[in-house]
Amino acid sequence: MAFPLKFTVFTALLLLAACRSDPIQFHTLTPAQVGNHSTTTVGVIQIETISLPPQVDRAQIVIREGNSTLAILETHWWGATLVEELRSALADQLSNSPVQGKYSVRVDVQRFDSVPGQYALMDVIWRLRSAEPGNKAQVICRSTLQTPSGASVDELVLAQQNNIKRLAALISQAATRPQASCPSS
Repeated sequence: MAFPLKFTVFTALLLLAACRSDPIQFHTLTPAQVGNHSTTTVGVIQIETISLPPQVDRAQIVIREGNSTLAILETHWWGATLVEELRSALADQLSNSPVQGKYSVRVDVQRFDSVPGQYALMDVIWRLRSAEPGNKAQVICRSTLQTPSGASVDELVLAQQNNIKRLAALISQAATRPQASCPSS
């Protein structure tokens, strides 16, 4: 009688071990290092909207494989949806801007590519406008930001963090210029 019970328990444990899945790893676009947040900031750049291609705006990280294949990584997730990760990271970077006055920015991401072992790319159309009463100044720019990346997901995320930092610098630079022109990438 003890043999069938031991056999059943052994079989159940074996089946449970076979069903084990890899743990989910969560990633963020907001860098770990604390930014240089100034307490004497006079201006602000508020994010109005951010849009992303629907193929990548999900909780799981999406990578490009080859020219026409996208892979959804089931064990590598963003800490929030990608649009919220991007909003949080961009807001964090823009909080360091030395701007005078109030501005708002709309960000329309055309491409958000992550290619392991090659690069992370963001192609963005953004519109910066003054939020000051009576000031209708605005600038519409397109920035293509590409950073080399290693093969791991962590390296791809770091490369995208760098792209966001560069985008925030371009937006900040446009806000600090008196003329309405797009800064060069």
